[in-house]
Formats: sequence, C-alpha cells, structure tokens
Amino acid sequence: MTNIKTYNAISAKGLNYLTTHGYEIDTTEEPKAILLRSQNLHQETIADSVRAVVRAGAGFNNIPVDELSKRGIVVFNTPGGNANAVKELTIASLILAARPVVGAIGFANETRGGDVSLRTEVNKGGYRGTELAGKTLGVIGLGNVGSKVANTALALDMDVIGYDPGLNANTAWRIDRHIAHAKSVDEVLQQSDYVTVHIPLTEKNKFFIAADSLSKMKPGAALLNMSRGGIVDDLAAKAALDQDKLRVYITDFADEALFDHPKVIITPHIGGSTVEAEDTSALMAARQLDTYLTTGNIVNSVNYPDINEPFVTKYRVGIIHENVPNMISQISKFFGDNGINIEQLSNRAVGAYAYTLVAINDFTDEQQAYVKTALDEIPHVILTRRYLNEDY
Repeated sequence: MTNIKTYNAISAKGLNYLTTHGYEIDTTEEPKAILLRSQNLHQETIADSVRAVVRAGAGFNNIPVDELSKRGIVVFNTPGGNANAVKELTIASLILAARPVVGAIGFANETRGGDVSLRTEVNKGGYRGTELAGKTLGVIGLGNVGSKVANTALALDMDVIGYDPGLNANTAWRIDRHIAHAKSVDEVLQQSDYVTVHIPLTEKNKFFIAADSLSKMKPGAALLNMSRGGIVDDLAAKAALDQDKLRVYITDFADEALFDHPKVIITPHIGGSTVEAEDTSALMAARQLDTYLTTGNIVNSVNYPDINEPFVTKYRVGIIHENVPNMISQISKFFGDNGINIEQLSNRAVGAYAYTLVAINDFTDEQQAYVKTALDEIPHVILTRRYLNEDY
C-alpha cells in the first residue's frame, strides 16, 4: 500500500478519504507523498521516494518549491479551500479597525464597584468609533479571498476599489460590477480609508507594502494583512503608526516588532482556522493527491502546469521535464522508435518546467520497464512515471 506522510493536525475528512482509497497514513514505509498544513519543510529531509507534496491551504512559502521542482516533485495547494474563513476574519478585522471593540471589552470587564451599568454608560464615550458605510475599502489581490472580501464590503455599504495585476476573466466573473478597478497599487493606496492585502508571499512580493507604499496612503487610514507574514514590512508599519500616518494595523501574523503597540491588533494566524475550512482544504488536498498518484493528472500545482484530461486508455506515461525546445518531438520519436502507439499526447508548460502526458493502450511489460529508464536518460527529462487505468 502507498504510504502518505503527514505533518500537523490534518482534518479526518481528508485522512478518511485517503484510507478509503487504499492509502496508509504515517507508516514505516517510504512515503510517496507528504500532506501538511504549516510545517516548515525547509528544515526537513524529503525522502527520494516522495512524488508529491500537498498543502491543505493556499500559501506555500513553508515548502522549498524550487528544490522540489528540480527533483520532479509536484507541489500542490488548495486555493479557495479556506477563502470563506479568511474573508470572515478580514471583515471582523475591518470592524475592529473602525470600532475600538478590543479596548471597550477590556474597559467593561475591568469596571468594578458601585453602579456598574451607570459607570460604563457614562464612560463609553471614550470608545466612540466610526462606521464602515460610506468609507472606501481598497483590496489588493482579487483572487479567491480578495474577491469575497470586496463583494461583502459592498453589502456593508462601502465603496470598494480593487487591484490585481493578474486580473483575468475568472476574476472578473467573481467580483461585483460596482467594484472599481484600479490601474495601479498607488491608486488603491491613495483613495482608500482601509486597505486589505490578499496576495501570495513570493520573493517578488516580499515587503509588497513597505515604507514607500505606506507614505502614499491617506492620513489616518487602516491597514489589514490577513494574507501572509512578510507581505507587509512590519517595521515600516510600526514607524507609520508612531508618526500618526497610519491609524491602525491589524495582522494575522505575529511579529515581535509589533508587540504591545497600542495601534496594532495581532491574531495568531487563525485566518483559515475554522472547522469548515480545515475540512474543505484537507479533502481538496487528498483528492488532488489521489488524482495525481493514480492518473497523472495535475490540478492546482504551484510549480508545474496543470493537466486534467479524462483517463480513457489503459496506460499513461507522465513526463516532467524542463521547458526547452524540441522536447515533444524527442518524446514522440522515442515512443515511435520503440513501436509504441500514442493514442493522445497532452503538453503544458509554465516557467522553466513542462509536463507531458502520453496516453497508450498497447504497452507490454518489457516496453514499460524500458520506457521508464530510457526516457529518464533523455536530456532535460526530470522524472517519468507510468499509470495504469484500473477501470479500463
């Protein structure tokens, strides 16, 4: 049986899916895949037997993607699995940014002696806030989470302006037509009373919101980061708060630089921590993993192109290779030279890597054994795998 190694507490829905589909979880056998949430794999030794790493969540900065890509290990995430949970925490944070709820709760709990009701009523003026209605929310990143936040903010009678450098047809369908589309990040920063960031953490996006960006925000604006630690330069945000350029900063990622600051609210990375989100993400992760290991189809990969074709032949050969010229012709010629008829060939590329999926019906045991070793010897081929259609 195929062993799946897990880190962190993975929802039983995902684990049950795997066990009912013939997998073992955390046995002594060499693992074929890793399923995790927030474990830092940069410090882990990943066995040569591993063919896939799946994160039950959207972010993947805790996974050494570049290293695994060179080894032919497919890295998956589960975009959208926790989108509703993060959206709800973002909306809650918007309210906390508008109303001093945290301080008011502390005041109410600390009031003792005499007529408590009267004392709290008399002193509640110190906790006066503002309403979200009529204010402008800027949303940077209109993906699964950002689009939900933008649409919900409209229902709160806010004006919403959004920016996404990768705006495409799918994104456009997700967002309400009343959301203004900014042409640049600066446009969002300059117009918004509240700014919320929903982009992935990549090398390019490190400190996406830094001192220069903060200087362009409206005086007294609020900044929210429910996306990833490192998206905002926390030291720059602290400086902006100290200089009264920024009114409040709310983040889901703890940083010692922000501790005990009166204008900062920190939550302990709970954006996706709901029962529903953990169930949904774990089940998505389990299905994607099973699909890849049994059919060769890649869905929601962060390092290789997606290919999701019906498996209608008896066999498939999946070939992960570098994205260089002449690879498809070399692969096709190889099969032809060895008397193997290709029923269908699918190829996709993204960045430096490509994936070719070859569908075959007539495939002898001798041919299968030879193909695996010989294909791997073609320059720029990283990994070859054979798949058998059990339902054929």
